[in-house]
Amino acid sequence: MNLKIGIVGLPNVGKSTLFNALTKSQKAAAENFPFCTIDPNVGIVEVPDQRINQLVEIIQPEKTIRSTIEFVDIAGLVAGASKGEGLGNKFLSHIRECNAICHVLRDFEDSNIHHVDGQINPTKDLDIIMTELIMADLQSTENQIERVTKKARSGDKTAQIELKLLQEYQSLLSEGKMARNLKIEDEEQQKLRKQFQLLTQKPYLIVANVSEKDFSSFNEDNFRKKINANPNIPIIPICAKTEAELADLSNEEAKEFLAEIGAEKSGLENLVQQSFHLLGLQSYFTAGPKEVRSWTIPKGATAPQAAGEIHTDFEKGFIKAEVIAFQDFVEYNGEAGAKEKGKLRIEGKNYILQNGDVIHFRFNN
Repeated sequence: MNLKIGIVGLPNVGKSTLFNALTKSQKAAAENFPFCTIDPNVGIVEVPDQRINQLVEIIQPEKTIRSTIEFVDIAGLVAGASKGEGLGNKFLSHIRECNAICHVLRDFEDSNIHHVDGQINPTKDLDIIMTELIMADLQSTENQIERVTKKARSGDKTAQIELKLLQEYQSLLSEGKMARNLKIEDEEQQKLRKQFQLLTQKPYLIVANVSEKDFSSFNEDNFRKKINANPNIPIIPICAKTEAELADLSNEEAKEFLAEIGAEKSGLENLVQQSFHLLGLQSYFTAGPKEVRSWTIPKGATAPQAAGEIHTDFEKGFIKAEVIAFQDFVEYNGEAGAKEKGKLRIEGKNYILQNGDVIHFRFNN
């Protein structure tokens, strides 16, 4: 399953520093002037999961493969981008195919790093970003209305449904509201809306880029109130400068560093995990001497659907799944021990996978 998260924010809020720390690279320029990122930066990040470490310790496989998320960092937005200010909003096209959006808000003072508005105000920054995304969606909706109108007039039933839905989106966006606020009950319309790729329809999370001294004492409730964020929107505190330093350390050194600043885990680890959960995803594992691997599936996926993530033939020819709950696999030191204790189950086509299941699929060729 290919997962993509788009990173947006004003210039000089720490987007590129965050991206570099995420990908442990210097791919994204992180300079003290606006618009140093021109072309989009794309990086693949492994999803941190201690469970796979435990499986590897038990099995000692030849190879380990973790679930991943792709992050896309684009040029900073400014107020009026939809009208051509700064670099405009043309770079938003690079994140239309993303599954979710990460808004980076700066909440730290640093006289050496210029803020495009001359002052630190995450509330105003978020308002600017949201406004520009809404305006970009309005432009996209108007363009798509023009595209489907002729087909709708010629009697194309699907085009008529598309047109009606696009006009409803246009009306909502014109009022300065996000596309996600449109309530859609019609099943056919629900299927069609995904193809419009509206940015404000996508789930999103917020990264609060804070100072080193504020990271460990960050108060999510206070920050949420300050920026007037919906209570369901995940907010993750990160000190991009600290994360960049952590990226250069070994695993042991990073653990010691986090302990010194009073943090259980890095902000980036939290960000990747929250992105994973935001999209309603979970993992299952395949585990053997040749390979231990994490597979990404939607919550509620059936055994055949999960098998299809490995190969479409597995889903088509599904016979059964041999399942061991993760905790049982670890407690009884692997498949043989779990089987001996009666913890290996045989599940059929209607089985709904549980997060962390260790599975071996049986199928017809």
